[in-house]
Parts: sequence; structure tokens; C-alpha cells
Amino acid sequence: MDFDNIECVSTVDEAEIHHHNPQPRHPNQQSPSAKPHTAAKTGADNANNINSIGSPTAIVPASSVNELLECPVCTNSMYPPIHQCPNGHTLCSTCKVRVHNRCPTCRHELGDIRCLALEKIAESLELPCKHYKLGCPEIFPYYNKLKHEGICNYRPYNCPYAGSECSVVGDIPFLVAHLRDDHKVDMHTGSTFNHRYVKSNPREVENATWMLTVFNCYGQYFCLHFEAFQLGMAPVYMAFLRFMGDETEARNYSYSLEVGGNGRKLTWEGTPRSIRDSHRKVRDSHDGLIIQRNMALFFSGGDRKELKLRVTGRIWKEEQNPDAGMCIPN
Repeated sequence: MDFDNIECVSTVDEAEIHHHNPQPRHPNQQSPSAKPHTAAKTGADNANNINSIGSPTAIVPASSVNELLECPVCTNSMYPPIHQCPNGHTLCSTCKVRVHNRCPTCRHELGDIRCLALEKIAESLELPCKHYKLGCPEIFPYYNKLKHEGICNYRPYNCPYAGSECSVVGDIPFLVAHLRDDHKVDMHTGSTFNHRYVKSNPREVENATWMLTVFNCYGQYFCLHFEAFQLGMAPVYMAFLRFMGDETEARNYSYSLEVGGNGRKLTWEGTPRSIRDSHRKVRDSHDGLIIQRNMALFFSGGDRKELKLRVTGRIWKEEQNPDAGMCIPN
């Protein structure tokens, strides 16, 4: 995406702030929830671990379970069928194909031997969610644990920065600091905004993303996106807001966007999407303020050779009406 020749001019309290989009830095950071690699276990090691579990319905420490049921190749939890080589080294069915049917520990041919004892042990376990360090209190049978973890409200969030394929994940405070320090994103406090987006030679813009802006209000964080892309055969500009939190929390807020000029204006009102939904998913669903290029140039005025769009908006919190069970604007 083109960053060098795109300028975003923000206005806060009627004072303009001029800046150019910096190239995003790709930090080599790892999620605080990332698991360390665990060395492969031998058959004797597995046997000792199995014998140490005790009662078949006992809740065992997460570290012991990771050692017992973690695949030595991908480090993910193993689910049936769990394969083993003649020497007792185990691995998951996905990695069996990846290692071309050779044990990654002893290089012996794997064959079709299943570790039925380990599969039975897994059936009897109840384990905490892997996101327990992030606050999840839930405990599940082993085979239900994976399904929950995929939708757990405490699972880390992906970085919402749209200008690059950033792989950083973490909780909201971590991502806010990451956006500010690593991507040099503009941070603003308040529930209203007034931004001016500028681009020379707008007809050359096919897929461009302006600098992300983050707003802090009501004790929450919101991401304002603005970009250009092709909608079918027509080039368009689109602005939308994402909520830095889960979808259920996002429904507690609403926002409006307005763009105009020359005595005309377009308005949009909606609910911010959670950053659980990717930037591309929100964009492709057209859930935001969409401006056709000709209309955008009309709003820009002048000779229509330069894009100068002023987007204003506000964010507000909905209050629950206890009598009617409805949300009312705050």
C-alpha cells in the first residue's frame, strides 16, 4: 500500500496537525500468551507422566498437561488420532504428514501406530483454558477445551493496524502501546473528531490506506480507518470505526460520520465493529461511510485535481433502558 505520498491532516479543537505517514515498523514481538517450545518426550517419559496424573478426573497442572499432550513438532495440543513411533515418541496427525511419516525424534518410520493410552488419558482430563493467565476462569474437558479457546473472550487480539500485515497479538493495553510506539499511530482523547484527508493526484490511488487514528473515550479505545479501494469497477473512499474489544461490548456504542462540501454532505451512523473482525472483513462488508470518487472530488472543490476531504464524527455510549429493555442514546 502506498504511504509515501499520502498526507493525513488532523484537526483537534480547530488546530490542524500536519504530518506524513511514516513507514510502519515491523517489531519482532511475541504475544505474551505464546507457548514455549517443549522438547519431545520419549515413551518412558510419557509413561512416567501418565502414572503421575492420579485420579482419572483430576485437574492437573497446565505444565504437566503440556508436556504430556503437546506435539513436539508444532507444539499444539494433540487430539485423536495421536500417533507414535515404535520407540514411543508421539506427535499429532497433522505433523505426521509434514514429517513424511518419519519420527522427528529418532527418525524411525512411524507407520500407523496410535497411542490409545494417551487418547484415553486425554478424555478423562479437565483443564483450564490456555488463556487463564489473561483472566479466563473456565475449566473444560480436554476435547471441549480447543473449541472454547477459539471463541474465548480473553483470547489475545490481533493488531488492528491496516497498513501492513502485522502479526503482533496481545491484550488491549499492550496493543495500544504497540500502535503508539511501533506504528506511530495518532492518539487522541475525546469522543468527537474533525479530520482532513489530503491526497494529490487522487485518480492514481487504487488501494491506499491513510494513517490509522486511535481515540480514547468512555474508558475504551476506538480505531478510525480511512482508505481508497475499488468497489466493483468504481473507485471509492471509505471511513469506518472499529472498537478495541469484543463484539458484545462494541454494541454498547454508536458513532456517526459526516463528509461534505459545496453545500452538500453525506452522513453515516452505525455501531463500531470489534477488532475481532479483521480490517478487510469490515471493509469488504461495506459497513461504513462510502464516498464515490466523483463525489469526493466534488466535496474537495477547486479544480478537482486534489483530494481534500474533511470527515467529522462523534462516538457516544448507549444506555440500557431498564423498563423497556432497549438502548437509548447517552
